Amino acid sequence: MSPLKSKPAAPLTFDIPVSLIAKISRAKRGHALGSASEVVRLALEQFDLGSFRPVRDPHRQISVRIAGKQRAALRLAAKRSDASVGELIRAALERFPEKPTRAGKAGRRK
Repeated sequence: MSPLKSKPAAPLTFDIPVSLIAKISRAKRGHALGSASEVVRLALEQFDLGSFRPVRDPHRQISVRIAGKQRAALRLAAKRSDASVGELIRAALERFPEKPTRAGKAGRRK
């Protein structure tokens, strides 16, 4: 097959947020397209693939000690919210203030 001939369309499976699925539906109606595939193909045609640079926050693995009671609560919460333990810890750290609030100073452990 020459490099100018393209292969026939084949299914490509990937994960996207539900919000983008809704956007695909809206774009399908707004652009009068017949399928989600047509929306994706048009979006890719109009997107500059060569200049895309993903934004990635570098990760590093750390180890911390968590008491059994808190660990059990963490596992239960992860299961209930269909999330990983790591996701919950990251969310807790993202919301954790860098400096204690006035109420937080009174309840701090020594």
